Amino acid sequence: MEVGRPESAPDPDVAVPAHCGDPLAEQRAMARSAAVVDRSHREVLAVPGADRLSWLHLLLTQHVSELPADTGTEALVLDGNGRVLHHMAVAHVDEVVWLDTEPGDAGALLDYLTKMIFWSKVEPRDATAELAVLSLVGPETANVLDAAGVPAPHRPNECAALPGDGFVRRMPWPGSDAADLLVPRGEREAWWQRLTAAGARPAGTMAFEALRVEAVRPRLHLDTDARTIPHEVGWIGPAVHLTKGCYRGQETVARVANLGRPPRRLVLLHLDAGDEEQPRTGDPVLRDGRAVGRVGTVVLHHELGAVALALVKRSVPADAELVAGTDDRAAPASIDPDSVPTEDTTPPPGRAAQLRGRLRG
Repeated sequence: MEVGRPESAPDPDVAVPAHCGDPLAEQRAMARSAAVVDRSHREVLAVPGADRLSWLHLLLTQHVSELPADTGTEALVLDGNGRVLHHMAVAHVDEVVWLDTEPGDAGALLDYLTKMIFWSKVEPRDATAELAVLSLVGPETANVLDAAGVPAPHRPNECAALPGDGFVRRMPWPGSDAADLLVPRGEREAWWQRLTAAGARPAGTMAFEALRVEAVRPRLHLDTDARTIPHEVGWIGPAVHLTKGCYRGQETVARVANLGRPPRRLVLLHLDAGDEEQPRTGDPVLRDGRAVGRVGTVVLHHELGAVALALVKRSVPADAELVAGTDDRAAPASIDPDSVPTEDTTPPPGRAAQLRGRLRG
């Protein structure tokens, strides 16, 4: 069983290999050279049509109305209270906007998008049967792509069409360099062989997840709960544009940005469990016996040891003595200070305006 995976919860990555023999060596390859991971269980939507950009701009949290061709980004769909429902990677290639999202989420996302078409000229569809995701991770990413005969985009989120069909999107995470290749599903094995022949080490999701945790990059459903708002997990900027037009949940996003600060923050926890059972996703984080947070993804990192992402109350000091997990899987935990988001001590814009108004009064 993968470290930190709840026995009672379904493994979101069960459909693809967890490792290819040595997950720690696979992590080292990602950190020092390059490795390829089968993430073909991710689900893909396609949005063609003349109004694709302007229509999606009204529904997603990111500014996409003028998204250039061969460019990508990240985006969210929120509920009316600003809580995160969907997270997706976005790519605008060959006059289609492609959205790839978590396993099992495409149906609900497509249902929502379809209900919002009205008069717009768009035809969203489930394209999971068309394209499969392979992720290349490591500082040698560009060299592997070149050796495989693949056009290597230069900037993060830049995209390029693949020979035949599909596209490659350069990614800024989970490692120092990475790229997602969305390849024809029927050619997935051929592309896997092509990338490994070009120098990428075969790897599994355990290695990918370990580097994602090290980079403090959240994953929907694992590092979020039903109350999560974008500000808590670092999605403002990468997936949320603060000055774009209206979308569902925008009031909460704007209110928190302008008048206050989020109640929780995503941090990296170092776990001291020894040979004991590790905490599980969804377990509480405790301080002096009181719950102050929630455990997210738990991994065994090739350098850091047992670590986890966690959503903790913003009031929890970075040097607090914590316990992650309960019962037999309770482990002493400490916050990695480098993972604590830098907090601007000046009042948010809206709060500052309120204070100026009171002073004048």
